[in-house]
Amino acid sequence: GEAAAKQMIDLLAKAGKTEGKIQVMSYVAGVGSEVGRVGGFNDYIKANSKFTLLETQYSNSDMPTALNQTTNVLQANPDLVGIFGANEPTAIGMARAISEAGLSGKIVAIGFDGNSALAGFVKDGTLNTIIVQSSYNMGYLGVKTAYDVAFGGKTVEPYVDTGFLLVTKDNID
Repeated sequence: GEAAAKQMIDLLAKAGKTEGKIQVMSYVAGVGSEVGRVGGFNDYIKANSKFTLLETQYSNSDMPTALNQTTNVLQANPDLVGIFGANEPTAIGMARAISEAGLSGKIVAIGFDGNSALAGFVKDGTLNTIIVQSSYNMGYLGVKTAYDVAFGGKTVEPYVDTGFLLVTKDNID
């Protein structure tokens, strides 16, 4: 979440914007990953910018709901400067709404997770960035950590950072 917020601020600064409205499109309030992503995003924006965060919208991880919510947000806030979609179905719905509204490239848009649909939205300029978790590291480090405990007699850290990538047009291929 913090990385997405830093990227949002950087991209808005490159566009000459230091103030304005940012919308967070989330999925299920209170879920552990949502708390980290949205909480980290919001906390960083509040502490490091003059941007105004609008009330977070929750799609329950339903792409059509996210599309409708984003359509409503875009219509109600023609002065919106940035938007963050905190998981895959939400980011897809958000990106489709941006594209359908003819706003691709006109607002800074960041999504979380990666699939071919989100990659297409990065390639066509609808999304500036997607935050992609390292699925390789998740699998490898998950199995390695389990092995170390079960067979190696090792004590492991309670938290293992598996990393992520900021994917943009520059590095998507």
